[in-house]
Amino acid sequence: MNSSTGSKALPWLILLVAGVPWGATFALTLISVERGDHPLGITLWQTIIGAVALIVFNAFRGTWLFPISKRHLLFYTVCGILGTVVPLSIFLYAAEHVQAGVLSLSTATVPMGTFALAFLLGMEKYEPRRVLGLALGITAVAMITLPETSLPDPEAWVWVLIILIGANAYSGENIFIAKFIPDDIDPFVTLAGMMSMATLMLMPVTLAFDGWVTPVWPLEHVEWAVIGMGVINVMSYGLFILLINLSGPVFASQMGYVVTIAGIAWGMVLFGEQHSAWFWGALVLMMMGLALVQPRKNQDGPPAVAHPGDHLVDHTKPDGTD
Repeated sequence: MNSSTGSKALPWLILLVAGVPWGATFALTLISVERGDHPLGITLWQTIIGAVALIVFNAFRGTWLFPISKRHLLFYTVCGILGTVVPLSIFLYAAEHVQAGVLSLSTATVPMGTFALAFLLGMEKYEPRRVLGLALGITAVAMITLPETSLPDPEAWVWVLIILIGANAYSGENIFIAKFIPDDIDPFVTLAGMMSMATLMLMPVTLAFDGWVTPVWPLEHVEWAVIGMGVINVMSYGLFILLINLSGPVFASQMGYVVTIAGIAWGMVLFGEQHSAWFWGALVLMMMGLALVQPRKNQDGPPAVAHPGDHLVDHTKPDGTD
């Protein structure tokens, strides 16, 4: 393989190396609650692992201290709530009621929710193509929640709607980042700050609800699942940022397809999950909607923080400045 071919293949390799394990985090979520540990305690360990890993990583980059002015702390706090505490807690509470494939499919709604919020706030203009994509996403959700045969447990439709609230907390975070991100912090500093603040916020809440989880030693499969989620999230996020730098945010946005499909595949392989025709039809519509709702190349800007399936709004300020 010559250097030209290798350079063309590298972005696709990163897409798979980051996206396939990222999709596995939904299956690991189901494993992490098998023992009945409190979801808040598991969420807390996720934020601890993420914060420590990112602070260490940033130390090697020479940025181990992140700014802690009032403005920065407020920014980390809001991002920590919307981007970590709310979605992770909801996913873990819901893991006992839905399949890994359903958790995976919910991530595809994040770009649609981001566009809808941005449009309502006047940050995005009306585009028929993207509105159609949003409509397809809504139709896909209806196909999962309305028919009685769409889910193994017909009563689980309530949890699907709750999961969508968790997934689209990411949408709110995306909008907040686009409008209020400080100019002096990069993605990894932002993520370290939000993980650290999420840990500080979750600690008293977890203790108040008697949700502290003490790891078993020697480590059991539940502990390894929690560690795996933390490591994969940090690793895949780093590769995602690298992919944006190499190939641009439009190419990197394809991570949403890889993570969603990989998450469904991991659920089928690890748990033998089977899905109805309604689910597969919803997946097709969701992928079509995801393709349509993405901004065009000349509208897109690199994300400050991202999650599986994210495709952020343009980070141009409302006044038109960058």
